[in-house]
Amino acid sequence: MKEKKINYYEDELNDEFSTAKIIPKVIDENYKYKHSKIWDFRSLIIQNVLSMPVKVLSAKLKFKIKYIGKEKLKPYKNTGYFVYVNHTQPYGDTFIPSLPIYPKRNFFIVNPENISIKPFGKLIEKLGAIPIPGNKKAMKSFLETVKEKIQKNFSVTIYPEAHIWPYYTKIRPFKAVSFTYPLEMEKPVFCMTNTYQKDGNKEKAKIVTYIDGPFWANSELPFKARKQDLRDRVYNTMVERSKNSNIEIIEYRPKAVQSEYPSEKDTI
Repeated sequence: MKEKKINYYEDELNDEFSTAKIIPKVIDENYKYKHSKIWDFRSLIIQNVLSMPVKVLSAKLKFKIKYIGKEKLKPYKNTGYFVYVNHTQPYGDTFIPSLPIYPKRNFFIVNPENISIKPFGKLIEKLGAIPIPGNKKAMKSFLETVKEKIQKNFSVTIYPEAHIWPYYTKIRPFKAVSFTYPLEMEKPVFCMTNTYQKDGNKEKAKIVTYIDGPFWANSELPFKARKQDLRDRVYNTMVERSKNSNIEIIEYRPKAVQSEYPSEKDTI
């Protein structure tokens, strides 16, 4: 039996386990969020035509993905909405949420590192990446871009955990700040929870993705409480769905208990 890899963490909110070492671009007021119609048409072709065979084959052959709850998205095909997903695949997370949403275009709010990968940064932008701004001056253009996508009845995907923990089978605590977008734009929220389940009797995992929603903000609450309430309902749903994972490819342990396992190799 292959020895299980172990990752030790200190901070569930901020630790990053992506192996890529990337110097992020500076996303300031000079970053071009708005593009020409020609650029956007090329993006559409790359995003929803040329890349689709690769996405579908990767989903079927590499991850053997099964989606449960796709029918919940159908009534909202003609409106924009937000999708919250747990962040457990460096490559797969670029398309896993997009497949059940297709043919609606799906965009991603990402950290600057995602569009700084040479030589693929521009391609990743055309695939739908919207980088988080690095200062207040760029925030206006960023928010206008997100709002524009929603107004065009596209979806916008958010990874509230922010950092990649490959094959992690639980849901890390995340903040309520990213739930400001659906509140201000008065749009529904869905969540997708990627779980890792045994592929037959093999020591391999397949991904089963649960789709839940729509979640609507409680308009009777004050804004701050409304945002926290929406976050809590999405988080609790994802936690319950994550309990369906029944195989652990990579084990995650807090560093505080590392000394209890002197025979195990620290992977950091």
